[in-house]
Amino acid sequence: MKTIFLTGSSGFVGTQLQRYLNGSYSFTHFKRNELPVIQADIVVHLAGKAHDTNNVSQPEEYYSINTALTKEIFDAFLISPATVFIWLSSVKAVADTVPELLTEETTPAPATHYGKSKLLAEEYIISHSIPPGKRIYTLRPCMIHGPGNKGNLNLLFQLVSKGIPWPLAAFENQRSFCSIDNLCFVIKQLIERSDIPSGIYHVADSETISTNELIELIAASRKKHPRFLAAPASLVRAIARLGDIIRLPLNSERLQKLTESYVVSNHKLLTVLGNPLPVKSRDGLRKTLNSFIKK
Repeated sequence: MKTIFLTGSSGFVGTQLQRYLNGSYSFTHFKRNELPVIQADIVVHLAGKAHDTNNVSQPEEYYSINTALTKEIFDAFLISPATVFIWLSSVKAVADTVPELLTEETTPAPATHYGKSKLLAEEYIISHSIPPGKRIYTLRPCMIHGPGNKGNLNLLFQLVSKGIPWPLAAFENQRSFCSIDNLCFVIKQLIERSDIPSGIYHVADSETISTNELIELIAASRKKHPRFLAAPASLVRAIARLGDIIRLPLNSERLQKLTESYVVSNHKLLTVLGNPLPVKSRDGLRKTLNSFIKK
């Protein structure tokens, strides 16, 4: 049985990946206070500092974890017997807003310390030649969701569950999501198939969904009728700007995340896989939403 050297094993993606690969691989876990010594067949680097929408994190936290730690793990991989290196960057290493479609050919211009720290790690890895017999994959997932995941989806779920009307119905958008099952499927494929070229790949479900459609899915999961309130967009933006100053639940960054269009192309990934992703976007979202219901 092959061994995976795993970082971020206690995080959301780490725990889901171990469950997904259960019985197929053994795992060794990275310990943060020790220098990484890799005696494994595969490295999957998931540890990272997530983007903080409340803006309370210090910039150095992102660069210490997302950049410096990634460099450290990658350097250890290069001198190790491991043949496969897979790590999670982010679409935010490329852009925080997407006018049309985000592809791997889009010139990176991240606006946040989170995105910049991820891009610096990407550039470090790209600057190294790939040693013979090794494969290196940088994955840029969009918004990952799945059972047990906390975040904006859970916040929306709580809002709809309480019967509170969705006040941003006036905003029309389309967004890409990434089911945790699809992400785990992709990682398993990259581990097991030597025919997939090293490189950077965007990971997203193949279908997009609007926030208003998402509210409808949430309502359906609670057997409720969706309630919409189309407050004028100018008024909502003014409230969000006020939230920037006095820390309301709605601020400009959160408004952008909830209402912007952010469509990510997975064409390059599907081309090398030669197969569709196993989970449809709406099916994955239903599974996530159903997990929020207290049994």
